[in-house]
Amino acid sequence: MFAVIKTGGKQYLVKPGDKIKIEKIKNKEGEEVVFEEVLLVSDDKKTEIGKPLVEGAKVKAKVLEHGKGEKIIIFKYRSKKRYRKKQGHRQPYTLIEILEIKK
Repeated sequence: MFAVIKTGGKQYLVKPGDKIKIEKIKNKEGEEVVFEEVLLVSDDKKTEIGKPLVEGAKVKAKVLEHGKGEKIIIFKYRSKKRYRKKQGHRQPYTLIEILEIKK
């Protein structure tokens, strides 16, 4: 069984037992979170596609940790203008484990 959920402006294909990194959410580590924006649910027999969401479908997950991703360097440069700007960024994320998919 698998589902497609929407969170943080992105879509994720998830199965029970998967561990995925999503955009940071406010829930604390160890808490359970329920995603109600389910776009598709499929099992062995049938696939349900939402218009735009599947009615009554929920995905239950557990928050494992919060962290920051790899550092990305942004360097802006204009030739012959003495303009240089160096900036770093680390995107915050939340690691979750999918517990179950309910139809």
